Amino acid sequence: MLATSLSRGRSPFVLALVATILLAPREGVRADPLDGVLEVRSAYVDVDHSVFQLHARIEYPMTPAIRAALRDGVTLTFDLDTRVIRERHLWFDATVVDLTLRRELAYHTVSDRYMVRDVRTGDQQSFPTLDGALEFLGTVDNWPVLVEPQIADGERYRISVRAGIRRGRLPASLRLLLFWKDDWHRVSEWYTWSLPT
Repeated sequence: MLATSLSRGRSPFVLALVATILLAPREGVRADPLDGVLEVRSAYVDVDHSVFQLHARIEYPMTPAIRAALRDGVTLTFDLDTRVIRERHLWFDATVVDLTLRRELAYHTVSDRYMVRDVRTGDQQSFPTLDGALEFLGTVDNWPVLVEPQIADGERYRISVRAGIRRGRLPASLRLLLFWKDDWHRVSEWYTWSLPT
């Protein structure tokens, strides 16, 4: 049924590619497209005019599969999750802040550049190399995550940061081929420290 619906108007190359993917063995060792280091290397906050600003350095994986996927039109989403928790002794800890900095990385064929877009603001920056784009994505400075009125004197708080990468938008030509693959999502361990108050 699938082969019949695909055969109408499709080239032999596309049919061969679909057959290879569908008939590929599911057992054995296969490379994860997001293999490599995914880690929050360092993070801290400073306070500027009663605003706690996050600074973080993240190392993202860079594999041939990532490079090829971007060149094929796949958009990757990079998340930086941040939580501020108020510690309580006789009850469960309370979440004060739960934020995500979300940015997208795509390759622009015409300009031969890698584009990074902040999902919330829509701001974009372009880079001539994938390494340059990943270095930018791995550098977070002055991101406001908390204001002083949200915290109480005499209480203890901890802040945690976690990085993630996942497949975002797909070009129409790849949606049918990759809809069932779920190996394009990874998150780092939480990086946690006490919030200075």
